[in-house]
Parts: sequence; structure tokens; C-alpha cells
Amino acid sequence: MKRLYKISSLLAIVVLFASCISTKSTLKNVDDNAPIPVLTKNNTFVLTEYSKDKKYGYDPDYPINVFFKNAKDENLNAERFLNALAGPNGEKITFTKIESCCPFPSKRSEMGAGFLDVYELHWEGQTSPAKLYLNIYERGYLLVPVGLSIKK
Repeated sequence: MKRLYKISSLLAIVVLFASCISTKSTLKNVDDNAPIPVLTKNNTFVLTEYSKDKKYGYDPDYPINVFFKNAKDENLNAERFLNALAGPNGEKITFTKIESCCPFPSKRSEMGAGFLDVYELHWEGQTSPAKLYLNIYERGYLLVPVGLSIKK
């Protein structure tokens, strides 16, 4: 009887988790043809272009797609991207991962789903922290989000 209860509980959890993930991705800016980013000597990404879309990075449907190769380095590309950024006037930024959210289907995950990582950015003179959504599962063109700049 205990075993049947455990199995039914596990099945209920799996069904609940699966029901939270849409079978169709809502991500708008995934591009598997985007070039592999170039690294600087400081192990940050070389960023050269600015986004014109105010949603890029700030909206969960338009995350920054930094991609990764395996679970060992899953946060590496997010940090490479964030370390290449500066505040609007070149201010030094600090960042903190605050949560993972927004499940979506992904063929690049053993679970069949990915999550976005949400980072909070701070810099001197800022009135409230900026929040960026990063996707480590998919590729896309890496751009500087509106309101930020490239670290010198």
C-alpha cells in the first residue's frame, strides 16, 4: 500500500510539472544560426551591437540567449555576458542571480524543458535595480540591452 502511495504521489508531481510547461515555446529571439561569441582576454564576451528593442533581456519572452555546452559550465556564459556590460554611462555593474523562472520546452535539456535565469544588476547612482532574463539553453545574437553599455 505504501509503495502504491509513493508511485501515485510521484506520478502526480510529474503530471503537475508537465502541465506547467507549454508544448510551444514563447521565446521570440532564438536563433541557432547566431555566431559563437568571441571572448576577450578577460574571458568576457565581445559585444559590439546594441539592441533597439526595449523588451530584449527585460521581458521573459525576449531573453538573452547565451547558450552553454554542458552542465559543468551552465552559468559560465551568463557571467561572460554580464561581465561585458556596464551601466548607462559606463558605470561598473554588479549582478546577482535572484531566481529561475518561466519554464519552456527545450531539446537541449534532459528534462525536455529549460528555465530562464533572472539576474539583478546594480550600479552607482541607480534608483532601482535592473532585472535581466538570460537563457542558457538556446542560442541567439548577443546584444547590449537598452539602457546599458559595453564595459571599457
